[in-house]
Amino acid sequence: MLNFILLIVGLLLLVKCADIFVDGSSNIAKSFGIPSLIIGLTIVAFGTSAPEAAVSITAALKGSNEISVGNVVGSNICNSLLILGICGVFKALKAKKEVRKRDFPYYLLSALVLFIIVSEYFLTGQTIATITRTNGLILLCFLGIYMVSLFTSVKREKQDMPKEEKTKFRVKDLLYILIGIIGIAAGGQLVVNGASGIATALGVSENVIALTIIAIGTSLPELVTSIIATKKGEVDLAIGNVIGSDIFNILFILGTTSVISPITLNFNTYIDIIFMLLSSLLVFIMLQKNKRIGRKKGICMLAMYVIYMSYILVR
Repeated sequence: MLNFILLIVGLLLLVKCADIFVDGSSNIAKSFGIPSLIIGLTIVAFGTSAPEAAVSITAALKGSNEISVGNVVGSNICNSLLILGICGVFKALKAKKEVRKRDFPYYLLSALVLFIIVSEYFLTGQTIATITRTNGLILLCFLGIYMVSLFTSVKREKQDMPKEEKTKFRVKDLLYILIGIIGIAAGGQLVVNGASGIATALGVSENVIALTIIAIGTSLPELVTSIIATKKGEVDLAIGNVIGSDIFNILFILGTTSVISPITLNFNTYIDIIFMLLSSLLVFIMLQKNKRIGRKKGICMLAMYVIYMSYILVR
């Protein structure tokens, strides 16, 4: 009963704090002349990834490598297929040129780097792969390069933004962002704890918990934030939140986690990484055609996610 209570309280906290966070972030973006897309790719993405960071780093320190990696990989698959799919069903998501030319390709690059790091072991006949501290530093370096390119774009886009679109800066919007981040992180953690307790009581394996319940649980902030942003017409914030979160998950969370403690993973996780890379590539191709994700594409992405979840449970 306690686990169900934690789950419900966590969901309510996520919904309310995500609403506050989107409002605060959008207002801050407009007051400084920063496009919502950039806010979505940085503050919103980093804030909503707090649950993944907390879970993965804690799991790595405890030696639960399957949870550490499975959480990130599962969350990214959830973000790309489930969240963007649901948002596409609600309202057509049109991707800006910056997303198609800069951000999504960078996410594909980060996923490809992770794939190459792990492939080195399995292609040589080994049964266990390791993300070393050196690999972690490489991932963090890629994150630094991405952030530099992102903020360079901010300077250009601020010059092109019409002055009438800027609004008055309000200190309370910073408070909204702070409350939102804390609430989202706390809500996500409550959901994960409740869901994990329920799954453990049912005798589900750690790997399945990481790829399904924990991955979906830690992705709830992205899901709620993106849906609310989409309903409010902040499509850039919705797409930027998901893509920025995916980049952050791989480069920062796995980078930081492996620097703290090298991560080992098995062949099943390698298959999941391949699926993450392929699903991301498919979504990228969808965005190139008509530059948007509409209802039909959204339904297709949701069907893919259901197929993947079925595969995980059967495996």
